[in-house]
Amino acid sequence: MSDTAAPALKHIFDPARLRHIAAETAAVYPRFDSKEFLKLALKDLDDLSLMQRLRRTTECLHATLPADYPKAIAILRKLAPRINSGFVTLVLPDYVGLYGRDDFDTSMEALKFFTAFGSSEFAIREFIRQDPARTLAVMKTWAKDESEHVRRLASEGSRPRLPWSFRLDTLMADPELAAPILEALKADSALYVRKSVANHLNDITKLHPEWVLKRLKSWPLDNPHTAWIARHALRTLIKQGDKQALGVIGAGKKAAVSISDFSVAPKKLKLGERLALSFTLQSTSRQSQRLVVDYAIHYVKKAGSSSAKVFKLKELTLAAGDSVALSRSQVVRDFTTRVHHAGRHEVDIMVNGERLASGFFELLKP
Repeated sequence: MSDTAAPALKHIFDPARLRHIAAETAAVYPRFDSKEFLKLALKDLDDLSLMQRLRRTTECLHATLPADYPKAIAILRKLAPRINSGFVTLVLPDYVGLYGRDDFDTSMEALKFFTAFGSSEFAIREFIRQDPARTLAVMKTWAKDESEHVRRLASEGSRPRLPWSFRLDTLMADPELAAPILEALKADSALYVRKSVANHLNDITKLHPEWVLKRLKSWPLDNPHTAWIARHALRTLIKQGDKQALGVIGAGKKAAVSISDFSVAPKKLKLGERLALSFTLQSTSRQSQRLVVDYAIHYVKKAGSSSAKVFKLKELTLAAGDSVALSRSQVVRDFTTRVHHAGRHEVDIMVNGERLASGFFELLKP
């Protein structure tokens, strides 16, 4: 896992939490050396980031639990329901990923068990990287498990580009390897699972868009669960105006519409102020239309050029001759992934992938 979280989150692993872990571990394993655990865990804690603190906790448990791996896992299984934070339970599968790679069967059962308390999505990737065929074979059975947590693990853990984790080169090169998992979950009843399947497929669109489009076209899109997955799986391609992707969700035809009263306000604003967009969308067709309405802001870069960022606005079915007023507002502020620069920012309205209106605002210098 990489460390891209906000610094404040590191306090999830504060001294009080570490003392809680020590006390609960001692409750299920009386021989546990709480004093040694805390001595190791609290050393230079202030200097550690969130993910460093998580890993430190894992290492300190390993230093103070039995050296015998199955015995340590048995203790951690008793500990899992006693930990008072879902995020903190990530320490348990992290232990498996770090120390259990030579005991495959014990580790698979442990990860399956731990995922219901937080998630084993990061740790399972260590095993996929080490032995993809054997690990994916187990995960295919998880895709049919009664627990939605286990089913989600099958999809989320095998995502090619899982955030906060390393990329799985094998699956990035050949998405067919995890296809049986996605097939088993294509109409899952749990939204928790469907979100993972959609994100998994969206990962794949960035390298193998044709593979995803072909698979989705073969799925029963009249099933509302499957249709939901398809819409969210294709979000990146839809923002790019990909006609095949738009066609899958029923919006592949050129939109017969006009746009009036397009407003971008205020025309000049400072960082931290709110930008408001509004316009009227009028049908010029004699038939109802499925429409995907997006807007793009062309953010000015430091060197003066610009780069467009597409935002979702509305998906709708517009009846023949009807019109609809649409609006959206957002605060213009810096993020860790985007720093704003002063200058003229173009704003486009796109319907079914085509630009139909343009405006602009000027971001003033601080």
